[in-house]
Amino acid sequence: MTSSAHEPGAALRLHVPEPKARPGEVPDFSAMRVPPAGALARPPIDADEPALREYPYALIRVLDDAHRAVGPWAPTLTPERLRAGLRHMMLTRAFDDRMLRVQRQGKTSFYMKSTGEEAVAVAQAYALDDGDMLFPSYRQQGLLIARDWPLVDMMCQIFSNPGDRLKGRQLPVMYSVPEKSFFSISGNLGTQFPQAVGWAMASAIKGDTRIAASWVGDGTTAEGDVHYALTFAAVYQAPVLLNVVNNQWAISSFQGFAGGERTTFAARAIGYGIPGLRVDGNDFLAVYAVTQWAAERARRNYGPTLIELVTYRAAAHSTSDDPSAYRPQDEAARWPLGDPVERLKQHLIALGAWSGAQHEALARELEDHVKAQLREAEALGTLGTPPAGVESLFEDVFKDMPPHLQRQLAELKGA
Repeated sequence: MTSSAHEPGAALRLHVPEPKARPGEVPDFSAMRVPPAGALARPPIDADEPALREYPYALIRVLDDAHRAVGPWAPTLTPERLRAGLRHMMLTRAFDDRMLRVQRQGKTSFYMKSTGEEAVAVAQAYALDDGDMLFPSYRQQGLLIARDWPLVDMMCQIFSNPGDRLKGRQLPVMYSVPEKSFFSISGNLGTQFPQAVGWAMASAIKGDTRIAASWVGDGTTAEGDVHYALTFAAVYQAPVLLNVVNNQWAISSFQGFAGGERTTFAARAIGYGIPGLRVDGNDFLAVYAVTQWAAERARRNYGPTLIELVTYRAAAHSTSDDPSAYRPQDEAARWPLGDPVERLKQHLIALGAWSGAQHEALARELEDHVKAQLREAEALGTLGTPPAGVESLFEDVFKDMPPHLQRQLAELKGA
């Protein structure tokens, strides 16, 4: 007679996390708790962490099933502001779709879409001040788009052409735009969290009024950098927002491998004594409201907040990925929190401030805009376009070029 797995004397075994469904199986989100919109109270911004213990395990939502904004978290945003948010989300999606197409045409080596996650970047950009420093991961292109940065500049970086401000030294989509307080994206996971905390600490030391915000994916929470950042943020009460975008999947493994199977990512905050908020990441209004709450808390010197944005990566992880190898093909369509663009569209229609015809017209307008920007960027070159000159190899190494590099440059030009 053999003993069961939990009886004394049973053989030890490891638990290997497994998603609820694999390719060919029916997606299963039955275990996911989706509370009614408006169910959670909006606490005062000076609330101590012990008074906020329910928030890391709940889900802050504003838009209900009838597309109305309900509850104490509902922000005061004009229809004009909501239409602008919808426009920026749609522009982000149109940009992504076109860039994927040009990558498949061989005009760039790599691209990463943010399909299904547009509300995260755009709504959070709206809730932050223009001077606040952003330390993004590689799926927050919507931050730049929401801050009205020209698409042609982003495209030149993707193409690594002569118009690329980074001179081909960064992987495509690893933007760096100091003019918009957008810190250089790093392909090394987790680096941006301690950088954001350090920048926020420096801002406080200088007596500045600007705060910092950073983003990582659910998988990156398994990196040590995330925990170092949380420790420093908690100890020094740094004015920073630390965002975990829980989009359910890394490049080939689901979020359970980073610890999301046992508890929420927002619950990590409890061990550090800082607020942890969990929000419907596909609800534009909820994302805006939670970010605004955390930003005000930071500005008034109540310290950091850890925010888990629950969303779904509808597209592939990158152009190097084939998600059909590890998840059901129709899983995105069955995601319980829906599509952020569609939800904001329906909310505006319910307000009487939008229509299906207006939506279609805007989609065509944005598609034309992206095409025009693409023609301008492609005129400067695409993947494989030679650099304008060899000088760029020697630039930005030193402020003033030392003699040995001057000699090497002269030798190269004379070769």
